[in-house]
Amino acid sequence: MPPRLARPVIALVLWLAAAHAGAQGFSFSTPDEDDRAEREARESRIAERLSTPCRSDLRNRKIMVVIGERRADGVVSAEQRNYGPHYDAINRRLRALGLRTYTPEEIRRQIAQAEIDATMRNDPDAALSASKRLGASFVLRGLISSQATRHPVMAVNQVSVSLGFTLTGADGRQISTADAHSASYAGADVSRMALTLVNEQADEVVATLYADYCRKAGLGTAPRSAPRKK
Repeated sequence: MPPRLARPVIALVLWLAAAHAGAQGFSFSTPDEDDRAEREARESRIAERLSTPCRSDLRNRKIMVVIGERRADGVVSAEQRNYGPHYDAINRRLRALGLRTYTPEEIRRQIAQAEIDATMRNDPDAALSASKRLGASFVLRGLISSQATRHPVMAVNQVSVSLGFTLTGADGRQISTADAHSASYAGADVSRMALTLVNEQADEVVATLYADYCRKAGLGTAPRSAPRKK
């Protein structure tokens, strides 16, 4: 193409591309802006929930934290020594907020594995028995559920993991729930992927649990005023 025609053609192509991009609302900065907006919204949710007023007596009540995994056959495995890193990701955030929890070692020393398993199955009698033995006022259960499949086209493992946290009183009364979900082609190491998910979502999960704990845990349990002297 002669040089005198090339410049107008190039200009026309660039103009058409710009016009099409404008019509589609395209912007090279859009992905970054979307990510920033999502991050700011998440940080705002977390800050709002963490600003929930919390009674001082609630901070002194102890919480039993147990974590287990629901296997493909439906059986729940809750050997606490297998979930130390998952526990730590949640526990250190709870303690940073001034809440009191037990270590996995304290739980294992005082509660039989069968009782922990029953607690993970949401057996209220087992939860009550275990919490009484520990002197815990609340039970926080974290349940990992996973599904591994083979991608039919890419020939790689697909793993999806869900985490569900439920906070209850020692009597089984539900106070809060918080969920997190993720999926990956990284392989079938469910425990490692679950830990990655916990670390990614822990701030918002704990903020939700904390806000509900401060708002609801003390309902009906406010300290009674001393009787008046006659």
